[in-house]
Amino acid sequence: MSFNIVEHAEGKIIEIQVSGKLSKEAYEAFLPMTEAKITEFGRVRMLVILTNFHGWDVSALWEDIKFDFKHHGRIERLAIVGESKWEKGMAAFCKPFTSAKIQYFDIAEVTNAREWIDADMAVKS
Repeated sequence: MSFNIVEHAEGKIIEIQVSGKLSKEAYEAFLPMTEAKITEFGRVRMLVILTNFHGWDVSALWEDIKFDFKHHGRIERLAIVGESKWEKGMAAFCKPFTSAKIQYFDIAEVTNAREWIDADMAVKS
């Protein structure tokens, strides 16, 4: 399993790159940073890029569900970038757990996903 968090110049965007099977340990590694961003900005945007993704172990899935309920209104946009039809289905699966705008992109459209996640950002004064 590979897990990487990419920093963006616009701090409220969290980009996560995942391959393999997501474990509870990897999930717990990204949780404090995500919660810190939510505390700092109130609402964040997430770009999740899945390559050779094999899902979650049960513990990681449970952590994800708890996170979704806790931060239901704190995610503005969620872009899921993937390689397969079941990953596309994840976008529909996520909708009941968040008030975020959710969009799926094929792995070849990662540039479009980044443009979408950046769109309509409030201008800072």
